[in-house]
Amino acid sequence: MTARRILVVEDDGAIRQMLVFNLARAGFEVDEAEDCRTARSRIADLRPDLVLVDWMLPDCSGIELLRVLRRDAPLRDIPVIMLTARAEERDKIQGLDAGADDYMTKPFSSRELLARVNALLRRAVPPLDEPLVAGDLRLEPLSHRVFMGEREITLGPTEYRLLKFLMENPDRVYSRSQLLDHVWGQNVYVEERTIDVHVRRLRKVLEEFGADRFVQTVRGAGYRFSQR
Repeated sequence: MTARRILVVEDDGAIRQMLVFNLARAGFEVDEAEDCRTARSRIADLRPDLVLVDWMLPDCSGIELLRVLRRDAPLRDIPVIMLTARAEERDKIQGLDAGADDYMTKPFSSRELLARVNALLRRAVPPLDEPLVAGDLRLEPLSHRVFMGEREITLGPTEYRLLKFLMENPDRVYSRSQLLDHVWGQNVYVEERTIDVHVRRLRKVLEEFGADRFVQTVRGAGYRFSQR
């Protein structure tokens, strides 16, 4: 099973390294960011399974980062634990109201942090092998295989990633630039018209199985996956 990925957003280098060390030792794949700008890029590129975020960051507060994350449809369900020295009840309420799934005050023990991380992942993250299903169309993430009924559909790696992302976010319209960010990543240079090429390839393969209707063009806006 692939290790769960956690992003640590903390500007204090010593605390960040302590968190990274303990999480990696517990078997997680860990990424780090020291400010909101870097964190937003990492979240969009990597889509971590969970984010640990400090309240006080140099370029914006953890509260602001949370609110931005919760407004982004493809990312809003990522579990977030807020780490902060602010222990007043009103601060906890503000953090939870902003979208934090849990709130830990510093100092805290590594054992308690790991217990809360594991509990939140069990509760909030769907099983890695859960298939994505739309009618007779089925995508199996663990095996990277796609089926229409009992017939297997062979897709190239980019078409697979595109279909997976759209199936994970049904009935939501994504512009070409949004698809570039979420499927290719923000740090990869690809022209927007490349999206149209891959959508045509995806539809051409799905057409043989009568499933091309799921990938829809929304004129002037972009693309969506829908059974309607």
